[in-house]
Amino acid sequence: MENWQEFTEETIAALLEDGSDPDALYTIEHHFYHADFKKLEQLAVEVFKLGFEVTDAEEIELDDGSLAWVFDAIREQSLDADAITADAIRLEKVAAEHGIEYDGWGTYFEDEDGYEQDEDDDF
Repeated sequence: MENWQEFTEETIAALLEDGSDPDALYTIEHHFYHADFKKLEQLAVEVFKLGFEVTDAEEIELDDGSLAWVFDAIREQSLDADAITADAIRLEKVAAEHGIEYDGWGTYFEDEDGYEQDEDDDF
């Protein structure tokens, strides 16, 4: 298990150091992947029941050339490190129970004028 508390605190600190709005609501995206669509779909249903918005699964090519299905579980929330860490730990556990890879979380820079950076600028 990765140290989600440390990762979360470092990510939030980097966002704020770059001038991201500390009072904004952020789109927090938790990432999952697996080669078996059916297994991934079962996890998506469970994650939805936990109160997350779930994106449609997409097939991608991994670095090693193999194919996998991916989806994100999304929640709008403040940069509350404890809440984000708790979600990461819980989602990693649920994913492991389904034999699915939890690939961490990310979000986007938000400035005080409401500007949200592109997906390519994911933290």
